[in-house]
Amino acid sequence: MRTVVLTMKASVIEMFLVLLVTGVHSNKETSKKIKRPKFTVPQINCDVKAGKIINPEFIVKCPAGCQDPKFHVYGTDVYASYSSVCGAAVHSGVLDNSGGKILVRKVAGLSGYKGSYSNGVQSLSLPRWRESFIVLESKPKKGVTYPSALTYSSSKSPAAQAGETTKAYQRPPIPATTAQPVTLMQLLAVTVAVATPTILPRPSPSAASTTSIRRPEPVGHRSQEMDLWSTTTYTSSQNRPGADPGIQRQDPSGAAFEKPVRADGSLGEMDSWKPGSVLLDEGRVPKEELSTQSLEPVSLGDPIFFHSADCKIDLSFLIDGSTSIGKRRFRIQKQLLAGVAQALDIGPAGPLMGVVQYGDNPATHFNLKTHMNSRDLKTAIEKITQRGGLSNVGRAISFVTKNFFSKANGNRSSAPNVVVVMVDGWPTDKVEEASRLARESGINIFFITIEGAAENEKQYVVEPNFANKAVCRTNGFYSFHVQSWFGLHKTLQPLVKRVCDTDRLACSKTCLNSADIGFVIDGSSSVGTGNFRTVLQFVTNLTKEFEISDTDTRVGAVQYTYEQRLEFGFDQYSSKPDILNAIKRVGYWSGGTSTGAAINFALEQLFKKSKPNKRKLMILITDGRSYDDVRIPAMAAHLKGVITYAIGVAWAAQEELEVIATHPARDHSFFVDEFDNLYQYVPRIIQNICTEFNSQPRN
Repeated sequence: MRTVVLTMKASVIEMFLVLLVTGVHSNKETSKKIKRPKFTVPQINCDVKAGKIINPEFIVKCPAGCQDPKFHVYGTDVYASYSSVCGAAVHSGVLDNSGGKILVRKVAGLSGYKGSYSNGVQSLSLPRWRESFIVLESKPKKGVTYPSALTYSSSKSPAAQAGETTKAYQRPPIPATTAQPVTLMQLLAVTVAVATPTILPRPSPSAASTTSIRRPEPVGHRSQEMDLWSTTTYTSSQNRPGADPGIQRQDPSGAAFEKPVRADGSLGEMDSWKPGSVLLDEGRVPKEELSTQSLEPVSLGDPIFFHSADCKIDLSFLIDGSTSIGKRRFRIQKQLLAGVAQALDIGPAGPLMGVVQYGDNPATHFNLKTHMNSRDLKTAIEKITQRGGLSNVGRAISFVTKNFFSKANGNRSSAPNVVVVMVDGWPTDKVEEASRLARESGINIFFITIEGAAENEKQYVVEPNFANKAVCRTNGFYSFHVQSWFGLHKTLQPLVKRVCDTDRLACSKTCLNSADIGFVIDGSSSVGTGNFRTVLQFVTNLTKEFEISDTDTRVGAVQYTYEQRLEFGFDQYSSKPDILNAIKRVGYWSGGTSTGAAINFALEQLFKKSKPNKRKLMILITDGRSYDDVRIPAMAAHLKGVITYAIGVAWAAQEELEVIATHPARDHSFFVDEFDNLYQYVPRIIQNICTEFNSQPRN
């Protein structure tokens, strides 16, 4: 019996083993028959930006040649989504310039992207962007499905134009999560919220709000708070009388979407819908409010980015806080300031920015050294509150000239001073004289005027054509006129580009920082050692008045008798202490008086090496009549654009001084009886130099 049982157990085990082997073999055969779908890697062009692709993670193939500088990249290691995908891949070292496959993963936006040079690609700095990405080698994760066709935010993307297919996107499956497709309404809600610079106030959902506010007659100096249009607004909880209920839509946040009313009373298309949109009972819709929005989340225009070194300016915004501007327009004004703060890479090595608000009296909200990065600056701008009062622009410009650009407030002598003045309508005081003094102190004044006076309001304008009287040059470069507050955001890009164009900031050049000054010093025997030291002190006193550096005023010196000697040239010393020490070290020579030869020597040894954009000033000091002719050398100096000042002492010939001096001689030639009286002429010479400089045409 026991034998039978053992035999049966053996048979069962044998049968189980047979079935197991057969099943395994069958599974292998089945798996051989099922072919896995082949993954197709999408190919993109070098100019495709990561922000154009909606997929959060994808593998793509880049072509060769993406190292070209025209394919802009922003950041290092982590890149702003405004960057070229393939350019970033080369910069990061994942690809070389021959192209290949890469894995791209979207990550959160950063508050700052640092530029760097790597692998033949120069990436740029960027204060902030809404989305970032990183580039990895194309090694797919296990269990993650990568798209074989990318989803673009616009059907007109470069890849789509090249024949790339697009499809509705779904996130790749992630363990323990459910993939949620991005709906059109969600995307539209984000788009409109980001792309609309100003959203008019939305009424309470409990009742319809109908308001008709027209621009009133001026009260006092100008109109008080004004709404721009007569409006009627409806929310999703109520239907416009006679409207098709189907036109009322709602995004996930509950914001209403309305179609704008055309002049004929018909409705606009769906692509013009916006959250909290405004319907105008007069059938007039502002142009800015009707622009068709892309379905891509975008900012206000393409970003403007400047390396710190490309835009090293000290910038002051003078903002209008007068009562008549109203809270809404004051908020729009702050939005422009925040946009400028974001576009500029604020920092010690680059642009610095402060804000002054004016009304009856100006007040500084923060100076140049208060906020040293764009993020903190934007936060500070958001906290600014309106002061009210009149629009005393002239008083505000005088305040900035005297107080704002000081070393204690963070002003840097190496950075141009720039003031942007924003005016709603017109000033209530005069600006011409205050602006002239500001320009002469080296401040580059820009004016942004919004709206302006209507015909029946012009009687209240204190100073017609005030902007042209105020700006640094009347050539259009320094002036912006905006017809409507709703169009103010359009000045952002041109304004930032202009204030950062340091080569065109003409008012940065002043009488004290833009000259090459050559001193031609008589060292003849009649001067004597003691008087020669007095002459050197006179040279020192004049030099102290100028801003000395290799980019500002430069100083050189020649001593002459019968012969000539170059004491030091324009490029030898680049700081005021070094120049003053060099003047002290000049040794008295002694000899005859050949002034004509000395002028020729100075033209050849000093002014021939002067920079083209510098004013050339020759200051000649002599105590006697020249042994040679001075007429031809003096004429040569005048023809070469050298402005010559002739200072005579004791036995100097007055007629020779007038020949040497630039016309008119009364402004360029001076005579004193004794060496000890030379110091008295220092202020007058400086004043004449500056008066002549500032009298140049502003056009």
